Amino acid sequence: MPLVWPYSIDSLDWNELAALYRAAPLGNKTPDGLRIAFTNSMFKCFAYEEGKLVGVGRALAGGVDCSYICEVALLPSHQGLGLGNQIVSNLVRLSSGHKKIILYAVPGREPFYKKFGFKRMSTPMAIFENQGDALERGYVNET
Repeated sequence: MPLVWPYSIDSLDWNELAALYRAAPLGNKTPDGLRIAFTNSMFKCFAYEEGKLVGVGRALAGGVDCSYICEVALLPSHQGLGLGNQIVSNLVRLSSGHKKIILYAVPGREPFYKKFGFKRMSTPMAIFENQGDALERGYVNET
């Protein structure tokens, strides 16, 4: 079935987006929180199939130096079918012209992003709301 690819939040159902995040699973994010995040994101990519939201991605960007692909989420029924490739490709294309495009991957998913040209950085650092959870899940290490 053909996908529809809007890049605007104008007709987005925020509850449907929150449900997609839970199903992906990318966390329990509120519709209001997602509205703030997507409104503040320069690039957004949505995939609909028969009127149903099945995939999404967004990137924070300043327009010149850095674009940060921060979230790609798919319904489980649409994972492993190439939809994630399409969303990441669209966000990379939209981010072209920036001096760098960065992201951090779910641990173990790095090979997926390498095929787009992403390389492991030697100096990334982060402060997570729950540092213990981030350590346990492999997002950060003690060194």
